[in-house]
Amino acid sequence: MVFKVPTLRNVEKTAPYFHDGSIATLDEAVRQMANHQLARTLSKEEADSIATFLKALTGELPTEYIKEPPLPKSTAKTPKPDKA
Repeated sequence: MVFKVPTLRNVEKTAPYFHDGSIATLDEAVRQMANHQLARTLSKEEADSIATFLKALTGELPTEYIKEPPLPKSTAKTPKPDKA
């Protein structure tokens, strides 16, 4: 049983939350996770503090990660796109 744990960087930008997209806001996701994982009901101030911390992890992605990769030049042997 091995699971890949996603990073929390830019978690503010990844709504909706949970595997099924059932939670629309980060604040609500924080409250739900506290309830499910810790069996605790967070106060509004506690949930807001955690959400504020998570929002602080939001930043710009380096353009190196999102630029289009260079493709090799096409030749006569390059397959043509499927028109189907």
